[in-house]
Amino acid sequence: METKKVWFVTGASRGMGVEIVKAALAAGFRVVATGRDISKVEKSVGTSSDNLLILKMDVTNPKEIEMAVDSALKQFGTIDVLVNNAGNFYAGFFEELSSKQIESQMATNLYGPMNVTRSILPVMRKNHSGHIISISSTAGLVGYEFCSAYAASKFGLEGFMESLQIETTPFGIKTTIVEPGFFRTELLEPSSTAWAENLLEDYAARNAELRPFWNGMSGKQGGDSSKLAKALISVANQTEPPKRWLAGADAIAEAERKIGELQLQVNAYRDLSSSLAYE
Repeated sequence: METKKVWFVTGASRGMGVEIVKAALAAGFRVVATGRDISKVEKSVGTSSDNLLILKMDVTNPKEIEMAVDSALKQFGTIDVLVNNAGNFYAGFFEELSSKQIESQMATNLYGPMNVTRSILPVMRKNHSGHIISISSTAGLVGYEFCSAYAASKFGLEGFMESLQIETTPFGIKTTIVEPGFFRTELLEPSSTAWAENLLEDYAARNAELRPFWNGMSGKQGGDSSKLAKALISVANQTEPPKRWLAGADAIAEAERKIGELQLQVNAYRDLSSSLAYE
């Protein structure tokens, strides 16, 4: 009888993390659901059981990560799938975001997944198997105004994951970057979104347009997170899961736009770019 895989999910107290935990449990997996507030995780996905272990863990706290991974191993013996889902959004123009805000954005969206992955990799390396899934964004592929810090964190996450894939393939470890478009999560709600602190007059008119836009998007995004979570189970079950999975028709459209833009730029400067070698 095949042993049920163990999924370790970060950011399981709300939004997409909740749906991923529910989908993994429904698929028959054992799940470690982590979050900064255990009571919120329990309210969202239920209390710990034979197949579910709820643990307090802030992805920016190395000690809590170490304790959570140790507890997961004591309970289930291994970790087969890691889902780096925890994230937040610091919204605003680059000049208006404080250095502390940018550091906080990186700490959660980039260093957090790195820290959790670092703690779990030895388990997967020993097993010579495993799957690391990181939830990125179309903002990890395309830059947008008002998203400079967020995009920087997600571009960094994708660079990390692409490189990690090459490094860990010899150990039988798979990686997948998930790039969702607009999904109805809680990312744009006050608990997950922080606004730029240092407002400048030169940006005032654009702030007056963009802040209401982002506020108005909350709860009205076109993507269904429960469908994404179920599709992610299917993706993860493949023998050779994709290195990058675009989630949503809007994500596909943005990727195709970026591909076209890159190809135009390559073609426009092909001769100049190819003329730089030593004679």
